[in-house]
Amino acid sequence: MGPVSSCWSYNKLFAIVFVVFAISGEFVAGYYKPSPWRYAHATFYGDETGSETMGGACGYGNLFNSGYGLATAALSTTLFKDGYGCGQCFQIMCVKSKHCYYGNPSTVVTATNLCPPNWYQDSNNGGWCNPPRTHFDMAKPAFMKLANWKAGIIPVAYRRVPCKRSGGMRFQFQGNAYWLLIFVMNVGGAGDIKSMAVKGSRTNWISMSHNWGASYQAFSSLYGQSLSFRVTSYTTGETVYAWNVAPSNWNAGMTYKSYTNFR
Repeated sequence: MGPVSSCWSYNKLFAIVFVVFAISGEFVAGYYKPSPWRYAHATFYGDETGSETMGGACGYGNLFNSGYGLATAALSTTLFKDGYGCGQCFQIMCVKSKHCYYGNPSTVVTATNLCPPNWYQDSNNGGWCNPPRTHFDMAKPAFMKLANWKAGIIPVAYRRVPCKRSGGMRFQFQGNAYWLLIFVMNVGGAGDIKSMAVKGSRTNWISMSHNWGASYQAFSSLYGQSLSFRVTSYTTGETVYAWNVAPSNWNAGMTYKSYTNFR
């Protein structure tokens, strides 16, 4: 038998590496690319401390502990998409306003909250988040990177951008013996989640339903089992596996970090 060609050896090696990373849950098929620029408006809520932005409709709780800090925004209903917009990252630029800082600076924010409609006010005069408007109600420190806060509202250009996160996704556990509720944070890539499944060390994959915001639930008794998660992106449809995220003695109220993320 003759020598094996270098091309065959390279392809075989690549296939082995692909399988190893796919099994480990750390292989990512591609990178999320920025979307085209679009136009909207932006306001702000809260003060310079950002205290009023903590919590929010996505369920991230303390945004400093969740890794988002004050670079956040609440989305109008059109962008929020019943919570599937949670975690998405937007580059926002002040445009066509005398209140814009010199050079029309931009900043990147993460969607952490819902800006609800106000049907008592006209959509062009106070009801900024009324459908079908696309609107960003930013944390004040984020708004102040773009324009003088005294402007109140500014026209902006925006686009979706990849969420650059440090480390893997984080899974915050809530619920009880028969109901597992998971809040997923620090999601990279497109930043959003379409669906999830959980696997106990003694079970097959169990589909989880969307609860609200960035939370997913399973009505199963999984105490005493180490848990793994399958996460699918809402925007890209990509799926990653986070194996053995939580030990068998996991508890509600704890947050467990994985080594897996989207890019």
